[in-house]
Amino acid sequence: MVKEKQKEERKIKNYEKRLKSEKIVKREIKIKAVRISILITIIFLVIIYFLLKTVYDLGDFTISLDPQLELKSGLVMYESIETKENKQILKADKLDFMDNISIKWLPNNLNNEAEGGHNGDNYIAYTFYVENQGSEIINYWYNIHIDDVIKNVDSAIRVMVYRNDEKKIYAKTNSRTNQPEEGTISFYSDEEVLMEQRSNFNPGDIDKFTIVVWLEGDDPDCVDAIIGGEMKMTMEITEEHIKR
Repeated sequence: MVKEKQKEERKIKNYEKRLKSEKIVKREIKIKAVRISILITIIFLVIIYFLLKTVYDLGDFTISLDPQLELKSGLVMYESIETKENKQILKADKLDFMDNISIKWLPNNLNNEAEGGHNGDNYIAYTFYVENQGSEIINYWYNIHIDDVIKNVDSAIRVMVYRNDEKKIYAKTNSRTNQPEEGTISFYSDEEVLMEQRSNFNPGDIDKFTIVVWLEGDDPDCVDAIIGGEMKMTMEITEEHIKR
């Protein structure tokens, strides 16, 4: 009887040890799972941080050229007609603060004022060139994409685009009338300011672009609610019209 009792007690102890061991293993698995989840979350947040940092460090307005265009068609981009230093990305200097102004206050010679960045009081201005250094006639697309908008500031933004001596002004459709603002072309879409094709671009041809961005004070949507707003845009030069 004593031996049987001892055997039974050993069985109970072994069972309790095994049960305790299983609980420890399950607890360790849960702890590892929580640690992995936390690590994945941290990595995800770090990636998001660096992506956002990259976008915001580029400034309020950047221009990018599809590298395949240079390799395939000989299309290049630069900001100085004298040095012609080819670049894939051009960056306009950002403004720490932009107050609303009238188009009437802008200089009349912005297209011929300077090369590269030439911002003024409360407006961004940037001039650059696109050249066909290849041997064939080509077509290319250029668009201005809205990367980010805060406080609906895009409702009163104006984007003036000179291509050579041709000037066009783009604005978001009037929120009250749903019609284009006076003297402007409506944004191509909610995400695109414009989408244009440059056709029959001959070898040796050079297109001169000047982009001007400002907050139009005469726009009826230029109200106190957009104070503190921000807008970031990218101009892309590509071989084909890429739908987003």
